[in-house]
Amino acid sequence: MRSVEVFAGAGGLALGTTFAGFKHQAILEWNKDCIASIQGNQRRRTTPMSRWPAVESVNVREFDFKPFSGIDLLSGGPPCQPFSIGGKHKGHQDDRNLFPEVVRAVRETRPKAVLIENVKGLLRAAFADFFEYILLQLQYPDLVRRKGEEWTKHLSRLEKHHAGARRSEYKVFFRKLNAADYGVPQKRERVFIVGFRSDIFTDWSFPEPTHEEDALLHSQWVTGEYWEEHKVSKRSRPDIPRKHQSRVRRLKESLFLPEKSRWRTVRDAIRDLPDARKPKLAAAVPNHKLNPGAKVYKGHTGSPLDEPAKTLKAGDHGVPGGENMVAYPNGEVRYFTVREAARLQTFPDKYVFEGAWTEAMRQLGNAVPVDLANAVAKSINENLKTSGSTKR
Repeated sequence: MRSVEVFAGAGGLALGTTFAGFKHQAILEWNKDCIASIQGNQRRRTTPMSRWPAVESVNVREFDFKPFSGIDLLSGGPPCQPFSIGGKHKGHQDDRNLFPEVVRAVRETRPKAVLIENVKGLLRAAFADFFEYILLQLQYPDLVRRKGEEWTKHLSRLEKHHAGARRSEYKVFFRKLNAADYGVPQKRERVFIVGFRSDIFTDWSFPEPTHEEDALLHSQWVTGEYWEEHKVSKRSRPDIPRKHQSRVRRLKESLFLPEKSRWRTVRDAIRDLPDARKPKLAAAVPNHKLNPGAKVYKGHTGSPLDEPAKTLKAGDHGVPGGENMVAYPNGEVRYFTVREAARLQTFPDKYVFEGAWTEAMRQLGNAVPVDLANAVAKSINENLKTSGSTKR
């Protein structure tokens, strides 16, 4: 299965699609720190990236996709700042809106499938018309925006064309997914857009969640298996959080057991790493140096040790402390190390991030969790293998 990755970032989505069976023909990224991380790992024969082609350090607006016509998958995560809740909310007016380049890449490569990831802010009511515009462009990539044409005029033409079309060029699906529901130790909601070329027979749907919060609460507060697994004595266990008390009560009274696996927690993710507060031990692990100075303030209280982490964020000016701290049951907080944050994003331990702590954490804050990317890409791969095509 041949693929092209655009806006690769630190490589989370590209790694997930690699593990799902896709072989990248091109990797595109412009950020120098992300490129340094990808290239550094390409030089290490211990990572899957050693089999990737050299990363293309280019302005995607200037890249010619035509040589890759007929690939199986086009994947990527266009810059999310135009739609991020923490950003300026400019959307289509933001110079960093590169969705048009994704559509151009689809038009020039005609991939069998498309996989796009972006922030959940894309689904905000303020962006409803523009989100429809994105979906219609992906459905009809050949209906190109004219020179000087306002996007709203182009949207109107697309809507009229869609109303009269017998079938679209691509069948497009979208859904907001929570990474924690797929075994990632982080509550991270992101929008995934998947498209299949219309000649591909498909009844595809997004993969169903494999993990759930009820199963975690059941293992913690009904059976106690969670604490026993982590060798936490009854005396050291925290009280049931107030926000979960009524839910735990219902779980205790229920005759049915949770059907899915339990959500994974911060403690699950970092349990076998050396204590970052002990520098001599931590030094044996790459990217596992503790950054001092973590503080609690309003809205920034850290990620509880025994829950999936809060969403890691990149931030425009440094790293947001609240999203990148672990909060212990005794009230102590500290920053996650880069290695711990990589665990929360399900990067392999052999993957090393280049750059200073702030830059490495920014790469991770922008990344797609590898396991979530793998889950979606694997379902796409399986569908392409079992689906026929009307083309000869």
